[in-house]
Amino acid sequence: MTYLHYSASVETIDPDEDETFRKIIDVMAGGGRITRERYGQSVRTSHAKTHGLLKGELRVLDGLPPELRQGLFAEPKAYPVIVRLAHVPGELLDDRRVSTPRGMAIKVLGVEGPKLPAHQGQVTHDFVLDTGKVFNAPTAKVFLGAITATEVATPMPEGVKGAVSMASRATNAVLNAVGLNSANLDFYGHPFNHPLTESYFTQCAVRYGDYVAKIGFFPVTYAGDALVQPFEPKDENGLRTTVVEAFRVRGTEFEVRVQLCTDLDRMPVENASTEWPEDESPYLPVARLTLPPQDAFTAARQSFVDEDLLFCPAHALAAHRPLGSIMRARMKAYEALGTARIRENGRTRREPRSIEEMPA
Repeated sequence: MTYLHYSASVETIDPDEDETFRKIIDVMAGGGRITRERYGQSVRTSHAKTHGLLKGELRVLDGLPPELRQGLFAEPKAYPVIVRLAHVPGELLDDRRVSTPRGMAIKVLGVEGPKLPAHQGQVTHDFVLDTGKVFNAPTAKVFLGAITATEVATPMPEGVKGAVSMASRATNAVLNAVGLNSANLDFYGHPFNHPLTESYFTQCAVRYGDYVAKIGFFPVTYAGDALVQPFEPKDENGLRTTVVEAFRVRGTEFEVRVQLCTDLDRMPVENASTEWPEDESPYLPVARLTLPPQDAFTAARQSFVDEDLLFCPAHALAAHRPLGSIMRARMKAYEALGTARIRENGRTRREPRSIEEMPA
């Protein structure tokens, strides 16, 4: 199979792109002001509510072919990781009433090599992942319109969002039954899946050394596990409750897989809502993420991870630079909004250099 080689030409940058990014940051900051007044502190404007705070290991597989032996995955070695499981909205919603897509943020430690400009001198690489293989908007300009509508919903009562969530889940169930899905409906109509049975994706393209790819984390331990499916949240923090219970009993593993781009027309970089056909380029395994049994949510971990750490797509190896206008927007927005959140809460931003900094 012939894979597309990376070059700067895979991206197309609009002349007014920076203005679009500024507007996205302004709109999301407006939502942040509403939630800050509601909760008495600043919360993340995306992925606000935590379900699990974990530490583990990312182990790169041995014997990978040259096209997969790139960047972080160039050598068969193990890296310590900090993992945060959350839901996607920038609100602390009742898990029983509103079901939304889930997120997984991973901070890989001990990573050497050239980083992106904003991350020079650091030894970490961040993955910011969501359920769903595609983003719900093709470009940053379209996303600006979508996020404006979403932020308008932020002040609405949670009962209204719960009714929307129930209707959206029902519609999505019908679509899923005939092999379809709606990324927009999924924002409030995500199925009630156990977080450890979900797959998590970059959704958008990233550089993969000499190539271009999307990256996914696929469940191994809990894949198809009858003990956790179907799943219903037990309380308003039901996703957190079930994650904590699961890690008391056993750990979990995810297989890290890479989908390499073969053709920009069928696998576009600048249209993040297009699913890349897996019959042309399947997801191929490159690593394992192992999370052992542990206390998955403690006050000390919440203080360290939730309050002081920033997970950002711009915290990356140059070999895995995020690509496309959605990713270019996310790099700027996560950095600006995350820095503001930490400052507004009177905290000190930290970028760990050792896994020993993560509380037990």
